Amino acid sequence: MLWAALLVPPSTDSKRPPDDQLRGLSIWALQFTPRTAIVEDAVVMEVEASTRLFGGRRALRDRILREGADLGISSIAWAPTSLAAIAFARAGRENGVRGALTTLLDALPMVTLAAVQPHVTTLSQLGCRTLGDVRGLPRGGISRRFDKQLLVALDQAYGLRPEAHVWVKLPETFKARLELMSRVESAPVLLFGARRLVVQLCGWLAARHIGTTAFLLRWMHDAMRPRDTSESGEITIRTAAPMRDVEHLCRLLAENLAKVKLQAPAGDIELEVLEVHPMQELSTSFLPDVTRQDESLTLVLERIAARLGPERVLRPVVVEDHRLEWMQHWQPAPMPLQTKRARHSRFPQPTFVLSQPLRLAMHGDRPMYQGTLQLLTGPHRVEGGWWHRVTDGDAQETRNVVRDYWVALSSHCGVLWVFQERLAKEQTAWYLHGAFA
Repeated sequence: MLWAALLVPPSTDSKRPPDDQLRGLSIWALQFTPRTAIVEDAVVMEVEASTRLFGGRRALRDRILREGADLGISSIAWAPTSLAAIAFARAGRENGVRGALTTLLDALPMVTLAAVQPHVTTLSQLGCRTLGDVRGLPRGGISRRFDKQLLVALDQAYGLRPEAHVWVKLPETFKARLELMSRVESAPVLLFGARRLVVQLCGWLAARHIGTTAFLLRWMHDAMRPRDTSESGEITIRTAAPMRDVEHLCRLLAENLAKVKLQAPAGDIELEVLEVHPMQELSTSFLPDVTRQDESLTLVLERIAARLGPERVLRPVVVEDHRLEWMQHWQPAPMPLQTKRARHSRFPQPTFVLSQPLRLAMHGDRPMYQGTLQLLTGPHRVEGGWWHRVTDGDAQETRNVVRDYWVALSSHCGVLWVFQERLAKEQTAWYLHGAFA
């Protein structure tokens, strides 16, 4: 497994971030993986199956840090276990998968594991400084002198014991509240706090594959407000089409807040989604997206060739030729397709073909490839290519082939495509040319 741990700074009056901040971050993270949990003071994500979807670990890391900056993400780390990922994040080491987990964890300060922190004083007196020092103590002594959770956490961090998580469930509706850092007297200033809620909203929308056409921002007036002032105020933002772009929604919110005058200072804000609709996903691939742009494959190849260069976009062309190596060749995609119908062969054709035939060892008069081959079907006689000459400097080489092909069975590699050259000087020479799926 591959885990990512996200850390946010603790609040000023506590050693851990506020619960609502962790909850909002965990819901936002559900757009990257359905396996998200809150562990101690961090949000952990199981992303083994997500890295390829988002373009690799580096691309996923950059996207998380870029889009999650407004949510207060201070560090991210990767590791094979969630507790190890949290420990690496606390130590400021991002990569916990480059090397053996035991060696990497042993070098971390022991305070990076939460279960160790209550016993730091005692462990320091015993000479422990790193997790490796703690792990090196006698297990019997640790279990008698310290609580059981210390050994459990060590085993889980090192992957010696399974971890159990309570997965965050994606709520059916979105409604989030935020306490502002200070009392706000001007409506446009509310945008600084509201942006964090908009980021959470867009993460929730992405996880549900939908967009919003209406959401509401509500602010709560200070308790010391005048008697004739209501408890709260609100505005509703509507869009012409389903939307979950953070920047676009924040621009709409800023335009509307510029027209609002607060009746009293506001201390809390709340964002609630009112209307949602399915969104048609836009593909970021070079391949055609028929539902979006109704492009044929030919037009797509022309567009890609213009972008990358004709020599980098090739397509296969089938040729009327019995020789396996030259039944197909590649030509630049924008060129007019010039091909002839390939002759149909009743003999089985291999799924995978070697670029160069591999000469096989022999056991008596039978070819070998990871064991002696059993010839199943054949021979299929192929002869031709006397007209195919290639000039290499001053010398000319002909591509004429005279072969007997056989379908052979290997006890370890399955069904293979082998041949023997009929007019060769060595009549016993056999070659492997392909394999069947």
